[in-house]
Amino acid sequence: MKIAIYGQFYPKNSEVPVQLLFDFLDKQEVELMVERNFLDAILKEHNLKINRSFGTFTELDVSFDIMISIGGDGTILRAATYVKDLNVPIVGINTGRLGFLATIQKDNLKTALTHILAGQYKISERTVLSIRTIPEHEDLQEMNFALNEITLSRKDTTSMITVETYLDKEYLTSYWADGLIISTPTGSTGYSLSCGGPVIMPETDNLILTPIAPHNLNARPLVISSQTEIRMKVSGREENYLVSLDSRLATLHSDTTVIVKKAPFTIKMIELEDESFLKTLRKKLLWGEDKRN
Repeated sequence: MKIAIYGQFYPKNSEVPVQLLFDFLDKQEVELMVERNFLDAILKEHNLKINRSFGTFTELDVSFDIMISIGGDGTILRAATYVKDLNVPIVGINTGRLGFLATIQKDNLKTALTHILAGQYKISERTVLSIRTIPEHEDLQEMNFALNEITLSRKDTTSMITVETYLDKEYLTSYWADGLIISTPTGSTGYSLSCGGPVIMPETDNLILTPIAPHNLNARPLVISSQTEIRMKVSGREENYLVSLDSRLATLHSDTTVIVKKAPFTIKMIELEDESFLKTLRKKLLWGEDKRN
């Protein structure tokens, strides 16, 4: 088995789980490849005891069997940019905060990895969004997809923007707001949820349009089919606005038309057999903590 290991950054509270991870995998018959910058941080900035020499990667290919992400949900979103359409499943070890995607906890690391290496897990296929612009934008050519959400938002101003929105070329409305979030079911527990959007099960074949602080108060989150093409044009007091693909940013001119739709591939997330989205939801949102439940 060939395993890729990725971490976006390396805070102090990650030392124990990272050491446990390498100690465990050192005893397994697996081929380990560590993302180059992450390995440099481990070896140069922290006093970890690593007993094996590892290969490094800057890109993935189809020879990898699993990618292990160490961090929070944001780290998994970055890991997805390496996986792209390669169908390499991702599993996350949570050293962050909430952890809707990174579900392996530090105190359960060895048990979880034992099950994964034995093939005792499920695959949850997650919808991905793709974006294209007219005219084309060079920053959105190759890395033109997002696992959580694509967001249009204001830039260089405190004034709201207007997002003229069409669904399958039919006019929907013009949102007067700080921005508009187009979210996948995976992203429904992220930025969209913070702006009042609904939680959607990962396997649901839908997308969510969630306005950010809308001035037209009758504008509400809208759930649409994932087969819908969303076309948007932004106007406002400034000539430029921001588009974000998960955490990646680009600046677009107000003359730009943005087209968002479901990507032709999915990101595969590993779930242990005793895990489920509902269990994660109850745990993270503290459902059931009220004794009346």
